[in-house]
Amino acid sequence: MARYVLRRLLLMIPTLFGIMTVNFLIMQLAPGGPVERFLSELTGGASDLESRLSDGLSDSTASPDATSIYRGAERLPPELLEEIERMLGFDKPLHERFVDTMVRLATFDFGKSFFRDARVVDLVLERIPVSVSLGLWSTLLIYLVSIPLGMRMAARRGGAFDTGAQILTLVTSAIPAFLIAVLLIVFFAGGRFLDWFPLRGLVSDDWSSLSWPARIADYLWHITLPTLAMAIGGFGPLVLMTRNAFLDELGKTYVMAARARGASPRVALWKHVFRNAMLIVMTGLPGALIGMLFASGLLIEVIFSLDGLGLLGFEASLGRDYPLMFATIYTLTLLGLLVNLAGDVVSVLIDPRIDFAAGQR
Repeated sequence: MARYVLRRLLLMIPTLFGIMTVNFLIMQLAPGGPVERFLSELTGGASDLESRLSDGLSDSTASPDATSIYRGAERLPPELLEEIERMLGFDKPLHERFVDTMVRLATFDFGKSFFRDARVVDLVLERIPVSVSLGLWSTLLIYLVSIPLGMRMAARRGGAFDTGAQILTLVTSAIPAFLIAVLLIVFFAGGRFLDWFPLRGLVSDDWSSLSWPARIADYLWHITLPTLAMAIGGFGPLVLMTRNAFLDELGKTYVMAARARGASPRVALWKHVFRNAMLIVMTGLPGALIGMLFASGLLIEVIFSLDGLGLLGFEASLGRDYPLMFATIYTLTLLGLLVNLAGDVVSVLIDPRIDFAAGQR
């Protein structure tokens, strides 16, 4: 197992390199880059722009045809365009920028944000706890509800409970997470009915002055609605997967043999079926967590004003802040690869018969 984990960790290097190479090329080919963003700011904030340029000058030389590259730059002094390009690193050829970017990513040196007065690594580290905690709590809630519900549906196959639960899960799966978030705000966050939960942020403004029990309670109070919004729409697929996995195992020969030897349905379910069925269910854990981090998190962070990685990456994309864009993509990709690896380790803990070193799953 240790050799398999080491091999997977080494394989992450070319995987990350390939993903970041594709993203680098896409960013370079996309119209409208950081230089254009700076040029657009000149119409409304030249003094602020020039003060930022003074901090980023270097000894590099810029392209002599800079005034002909950017739309709307014909009336600007060539020296100002050269300063912009030098500060943003666009005075270098494409291949040099690529090598420099890959080296920085490999050493976790994300540089400084183009349009925020802060180091990128500080911004990312500040936002990681928000996204990770939101994804972890949502995934934990989904599994804690879906597994017992799916097991009960399988035990009562074809009954009224099974039918009603299937209808409910299908309905919740069809409702987008952002719409569930809006409904929760309307009903429970001071919309039209109750005002039980806060609407903004992950903690209160006076969180640092609270005692530790009060801090935990305040955090859970703020995270409740965002977690529910992400989890409600995620119950359906896992409930049905759990139900089908247990039904498949219940119909196998070893279960019928156990029942023939006098085992009760409860004993057969927990002693013989549970581990084999849970192996199938747990293999979906990495995908569920990654989905929470990548897909649902952005809109939930926007609606509840949570400063997470999803919102940070979205704002960086709109602002063409390349260092922030690379850092968020790199961090989320690395988290996804690590979560997949953790899922394989969990599978071994559930079923020791799995031998990754022998290539068996």
